[in-house]
Amino acid sequence: MIAAYEKKIVETAAYMEAMQEEDEEEEDGILEIARLKSGKKCPTTSNEASSTASNKRITTKKGPIDLLFSKAPEESIKLGKTMRQSSVNETYNKVARDRAVQYIARFFFRNGIPFNVAKSKSFKLMIEAIGTYGPHLKPPSYHELRVPLLKKELEYTKGLLRGHEEERIKYGCSIMSDGWTDRKNRTLINFLIFELLDSFVEEIGEKNVIQVVTDNGSNYVLAGKILQVTRPKIFWTPCAAHCLDLMLEDIGMIPKVKRVIQRGIKLVGYIYNHTLALNTMRKFTQKIELVRHGVTRFATTFLTLQRLHKQKANLRRMFTSDEWLKSKAAKEPKGKQATDVALMPSFWNDVVYALKAIGPLVSVLRLVDNEKKPAMGFIYEAMDRAKEAIQRAFNNNEGKYKDIFAIIDKRWDCQLHHPLHAAGYYLNPKFFYTNPNIDRDNEVVDGLYKCIDKLSEDDDFVVEVHKQLLVYKRAGERFGMTAAMRARTKISPAEWWKLYGGKTPHLQTIAIKVLSLTCSSSGCERNWSTFEHIHSKKRSRLEHQKLQDLVYVKYNQALLDRFECHDVIDSIALNDIDDSNEWLLGELEGEEASNDLVFDDDDLNWLDVAEATGAGEPLQNTRSQTHINKAAVALAPTNEKGKKVVEVEEENEDEGEEEYNSNASESDEFQQHNDLDLEEDEDSD
Repeated sequence: MIAAYEKKIVETAAYMEAMQEEDEEEEDGILEIARLKSGKKCPTTSNEASSTASNKRITTKKGPIDLLFSKAPEESIKLGKTMRQSSVNETYNKVARDRAVQYIARFFFRNGIPFNVAKSKSFKLMIEAIGTYGPHLKPPSYHELRVPLLKKELEYTKGLLRGHEEERIKYGCSIMSDGWTDRKNRTLINFLIFELLDSFVEEIGEKNVIQVVTDNGSNYVLAGKILQVTRPKIFWTPCAAHCLDLMLEDIGMIPKVKRVIQRGIKLVGYIYNHTLALNTMRKFTQKIELVRHGVTRFATTFLTLQRLHKQKANLRRMFTSDEWLKSKAAKEPKGKQATDVALMPSFWNDVVYALKAIGPLVSVLRLVDNEKKPAMGFIYEAMDRAKEAIQRAFNNNEGKYKDIFAIIDKRWDCQLHHPLHAAGYYLNPKFFYTNPNIDRDNEVVDGLYKCIDKLSEDDDFVVEVHKQLLVYKRAGERFGMTAAMRARTKISPAEWWKLYGGKTPHLQTIAIKVLSLTCSSSGCERNWSTFEHIHSKKRSRLEHQKLQDLVYVKYNQALLDRFECHDVIDSIALNDIDDSNEWLLGELEGEEASNDLVFDDDDLNWLDVAEATGAGEPLQNTRSQTHINKAAVALAPTNEKGKKVVEVEEENEDEGEEEYNSNASESDEFQQHNDLDLEEDEDSD
């Protein structure tokens, strides 16, 4: 094999040499014609001939002048496919490339570098830079990487952020603080006590900090409240993403939602832990996976239930197919349980209930967890629309959504509702000019005035802001321009104020400061994920400053790359929250899952299938369920022929806590095992 490879290289080299000679002969002919036309004499001596030939040869050695004409790696990558080599060199280039990339792959394999690194922009730039340099590049040494090159990259990163620092001085910034535990249960907390938090504010500059966003833990709450006393111009704001996740977790404890999550975990977990079931599922779903990962654990639960609902028909066909029923797995106890869940109409009814209950809140969670588009001007309206969407989903039946609203209001009133949220709502032109009741909402107006008092430099500044508020209310000056009215829903509110708020400079400054703020500290958690990657076992001896420098460089450059890939002035569409349930459930929103037809051209429905297979009964008969069944039989009326008509509920929706307690340990163990499997799958991807 090696001999054949070397033979091919020799043949390719000979071919290239022959082609080069042909090119030189053609060039000689062209030069001769040019000489005859110009009347110049032909070189008569051998020295002249050799001199002419040597002038035609192009050296491959690079000098200082080449730096002026060589393209930067970034420019070369942008050119992309336009920089193709000539067809003459393609054969040779393929052989040379195969050899080069094999060495690159070996570097990945031997050093345990993840394959997705090859997708990064910095990897492509590195390869392009090496190619631009040419052969015999001296690689950087261990010392160069640790000291001078890291120092240069740190300065380069600071240069990239210089524009953001200027914006910070002009419009202020947020300090994000978050507790975090990695996969090895190492807990890393940015700031544990008020003194450290206060010292960081001092480092940034109190006048440059508008808010401190933290987790909702008691230690953070206390530190935030003390900070507001000592720094009266700074807001403390709880992380909106964490508050919403706590709402979702509380809703997940509602018996009906808890039950469907437990059964869904059993169904999905069984499929993904048995090869036959997994292959059969992928065959019936056209290789669509059931598990979808979200920004939080409960968001993943919602997205997986959503995927289950979409694949309901395919899963039912799978568990009633001959391929499954004739398999050995279908006759095992766990296989029978999975079949019962998939064919149980009440399970699918509970899936619909769960999606109606938590779908709009997950949409709000997506909004506040977005790093690219500030959500401060949208969260107040988003929560109101989410509640309206839940109310409509249950056809305004208060009995069905009363418990859900109680959970939302409890978290919103004590943790999430904040003056900055109210001010952002008021100053967002998309909502202010379409809702005339905003100016009469005392809660919103009070929040706005609190923000004006805190963010103003002095009393004179406050007076000017209130004067300019009158201009904003009546859409005067540039606010009433046709372009400004069209742009209210087209661009982000902060950009809108930059474009059209110049005639009200004091109010413009306040508006941009508020509308540019984040609502979440989840970006800080991603920062510590960067720390986990850098602070590996092999690099645990890094001194503290080098560790900070590496995190600073890696995280900030990655953050800038994410921003370059998105349009930062796109407005956040809240219509997704209104349409959430319709998008998830379609025409099935008002239907019972038991009424679905098995075949379109037949009247057989899935309730008949469930009754025939016994899937309509609970997986385990509890004492409460047995008591209900006996009572139904005892009280059943008789018909005219003297026969009893027994009406037994397929399943009691308000099962006692006894059933959940009896299955708690088993469910928790399976949940933990399933979560580990999902983490491993995510890592491999």
